[in-house]
Amino acid sequence: MAQNLICIVCPRGCHLTIDENKNVSGNSCPRGVNYAINEITCPKRILTSTVKLVSKSLARLPVITSEEIDKNIIFDVMKELNKVEVKAPIKMHEIIIKNVLNTGVNIISTREIIE
Repeated sequence: MAQNLICIVCPRGCHLTIDENKNVSGNSCPRGVNYAINEITCPKRILTSTVKLVSKSLARLPVITSEEIDKNIIFDVMKELNKVEVKAPIKMHEIIIKNVLNTGVNIISTREIIE
């Protein structure tokens, strides 16, 4: 049975259809084909969140995964983030969790905190 998807790779938002043989239609560029195949075989996402921060100015530090992670482990990664507390100062792109859940992906800061 064919699946309908909306491509999120670029702002065009192409309406894609992918069948059980992985034939993709509706894409305006080759990236849509790759997106559709990946989305039905092993969907991945960049995760953005926050961790606890000991600081005079902020209570939370924004963080992001250094690469996409499997969509099915997002909640497990969130549990790991809830265990973390960091202290200022923090540099931009500083590794907060290295190799989270043995994925090879790091959790990095997206803001510099200077005190």
